[in-house]
Amino acid sequence: MELIFDFNSSWYILFFAFVASWAILLLLRRNRIEKEFKEQIFVGTCGLMSMVLLELFAVSVGLWDYTPGNWPVILWPTYVAAILFGYQLLRSIETLLRKLLITSQLK
Repeated sequence: MELIFDFNSSWYILFFAFVASWAILLLLRRNRIEKEFKEQIFVGTCGLMSMVLLELFAVSVGLWDYTPGNWPVILWPTYVAAILFGYQLLRSIETLLRKLLITSQLK
């Protein structure tokens, strides 16, 4: 199996959109970075391992296949970036809901 590093530009757009979104949310929530750093590493690693298992399962049962020379290596970093963005997004929503709940309880 060959690894190809010449990807469609849409892959780069997708990857950097996830990374930029993650970084923006991380900066907006910067007061919690130190507390959640290990958690983000854990979530990113577990998410990546689940994506690897998903890919191995899908390829082994014939759901899809990668023709020789068509293995999109950028898929894996994009998975990690998407997982980290999702983590930050869910934490942001959780923080917002907590603030709304506290505000509604004070009234």
